[in-house]
Amino acid sequence: MIHKPFGYLSQFVCDKKKKKLLGEFHGFPEGTMAIGRLDEGSEGLLLLTTDGKASEFIRSRKVEKEYYAQVDGLISEEALVQLQQGVALRIEGEDYITKPCEARKLDPAPDFPERSRRVRDDRHGPTSWVSITLTEGKNRQVRKMTAAVGFPTLRLIRVRIGNFHLENMAPGQVVEIDTTSLFAQ
Repeated sequence: MIHKPFGYLSQFVCDKKKKKLLGEFHGFPEGTMAIGRLDEGSEGLLLLTTDGKASEFIRSRKVEKEYYAQVDGLISEEALVQLQQGVALRIEGEDYITKPCEARKLDPAPDFPERSRRVRDDRHGPTSWVSITLTEGKNRQVRKMTAAVGFPTLRLIRVRIGNFHLENMAPGQVVEIDTTSLFAQ
């Protein structure tokens, strides 16, 4: 597992120059791949493997993924209910309704280290934090969900995949794990 920092791609090879890649953090074995993705502007827990079956299992709906999102504004109870019940989105040009999920306000706000590019400060209005737990993973889904209910995401951090937790890992930190526990959901 790795704590992917803000500004890095969830990959090891890229055609574009000046992109920051995961290989900078550790001497990973040949054939290592990220299980799922976090976009360049997202942070948090990312599992890496050389085992395609493990990757397929983790990306399945059998495994929960939990995200903490700092959103623009003070999120309302109505917005949380909408998130929980499913939100209408456009995904790859098609209408899609997200599966029901867990969504709750985080109070107090989580204590994460500052990221390399600061999120705007309170002079531009209040922010709040929400936890969203999904069993699906559409492209930029959490960001699209919070925007659809009127609270755009300012900072997004994946904190859990199945039984694996980000906890106190520092950005860029790599921890080797026993892959047999991947299937102990």
